Amino acid sequence: MIKGNSFIKKGKKAIQDDLRREFVLASKDETFTKLCARLKCDDEVLMKYTSKLETTVCELKNCSKCKGLDKCKNEIEGHVYYPVVRKDYVEFSYKPCKYFKENKIKNTTTFFETPKVLMTASLSDLVTEKERSSILKYIKEFLKKKMNNEPVKGLYLSGSFGSGKSYILSALLNELSNKGFRTVNVYYPSLLKRLKASFNEYNYDEVLDEIMTSDILLIDDIGAENNSSWARDEVLGTILQYRMDNDLTTFFTSNFNINELESVLSETSKGTDEIKARRIIERIKYLTEEQTLISGNKRK
Repeated sequence: MIKGNSFIKKGKKAIQDDLRREFVLASKDETFTKLCARLKCDDEVLMKYTSKLETTVCELKNCSKCKGLDKCKNEIEGHVYYPVVRKDYVEFSYKPCKYFKENKIKNTTTFFETPKVLMTASLSDLVTEKERSSILKYIKEFLKKKMNNEPVKGLYLSGSFGSGKSYILSALLNELSNKGFRTVNVYYPSLLKRLKASFNEYNYDEVLDEIMTSDILLIDDIGAENNSSWARDEVLGTILQYRMDNDLTTFFTSNFNINELESVLSETSKGTDEIKARRIIERIKYLTEEQTLISGNKRK
């Protein structure tokens, strides 16, 4: 047994020596050395990824001489294979280059009954105001975490009529769409009317499936609909349960805060059902954090 352990230790040492030798050799390249310094990670960790780091270096050198997408020499056009340091390991993913961003930006958001003005909403057009500071901070942190594949909750944004809630979150959805996420923007009251009134125009199952499974979903103006047990339990409940089970990012806007929305959802033409309303609210709370925007009416 002792001899066996000794043999294993010698084998591990030989592997470590080989890794170190390859890393030292690669470090003779100035670009490789600069990349490692930028990562701020121990050499003992980095040397496990020498080959992949060399791939990054090769692609970075291609980028430094590149004149456009049609001249790209990297494995994935318009992208560079780039490392990100986690706690005790290095993760690699393909990051878009400036030419890809400039030439490939295209809003692929699916809109259901969304007002036209929101279809072109842009974060660059948002006015920085004191009332919006916490929301803009949330958006900045959200984008950073989302692009790094870190867990992050959506937002339940309530507040005064015309304060810009829908525009702000629609702008965020459009930005996420530009970054490659499959996004859906739903003006909830109108969607329910159309689903109920015209099943020939909408394929109910297909629409519901697209909304449920999207990477990012905005349910706009929840609480403004003519509430019914069907809308609450069959439509909203089904969507939220699926998204909760699959940890899919979900946003809401409403003129009601979450506690007020619970009261709204409990009342239907068939009477009061606080238990079913509470189930919806618990799903919303699981999916989001709440913020309130009180501001002058921007629609004026």
